[in-house]
Amino acid sequence: MRVKSHIEWTESTWNPVTGCSKVSAGCKHCYAERMAARLQAMGNVRYENGFAVTLHDDLVDAPRSWKAPRVVFVNSMSDLFHSQVPFEFIERIFATMRECPQHTFQILTKRSTRLLAVAPQLTWSPNIWMGVSVEDDRVVQRVRDLQHVPAAVRFLSCEPLIGPLDDLPLKGIDWVIVGGESGPGARPMKIEWVRSIFRQCRHAQAAFFFKQWGGVQKHRFGRELRGKTYDEMPTPKNRAIPPLEAVPA
Repeated sequence: MRVKSHIEWTESTWNPVTGCSKVSAGCKHCYAERMAARLQAMGNVRYENGFAVTLHDDLVDAPRSWKAPRVVFVNSMSDLFHSQVPFEFIERIFATMRECPQHTFQILTKRSTRLLAVAPQLTWSPNIWMGVSVEDDRVVQRVRDLQHVPAAVRFLSCEPLIGPLDDLPLKGIDWVIVGGESGPGARPMKIEWVRSIFRQCRHAQAAFFFKQWGGVQKHRFGRELRGKTYDEMPTPKNRAIPPLEAVPA
């Protein structure tokens, strides 16, 4: 099943895994958890387990039937590198992505330690982009882990941005998405945090995408920065797996 997405930086979502668990402060008001509860209450069979990690075997091959090229966010309702997702299942997802070169697949994780551990055992293709969520400076190690992953595009999702990120290690990072938290209980994002990341991206020549200011009613605040909308996209690279000592901390 391919679902058209309202997420500004992608076109579709594909969820062969649903459900997750909280690992850091950015998870506090998880939109996917709220949506899963709503879908469960509506009787959606994909969410009969609520937000418990659930594998949907019948969706693994779904992209093979999509004819028109799409940019696809993989597991918008989960985390592919969750400990409860078997490595063999991850391998099957990667096989589907490699064999569908007409599509671009965007994977996002907060579990960079596992990503780093299994990345050398996976076969990467140019249409597989890999990102990590970085909500504040307490989880910057995720970026350092990502730097060793041979994805054609390495990207950061600084959303929800709940604290400053004034010293991001952007060597080898191609794209940075920034956004404030939205929905009930949304924590505020300071403009100086956004400006700092923007300056760092310009210095590192990383593409910058400003998704939203956020807020309880995010439509009221829009997504302009400095009176402009930033929708920059990255250029894929050819990469091999670097040795751990090759990327400075």
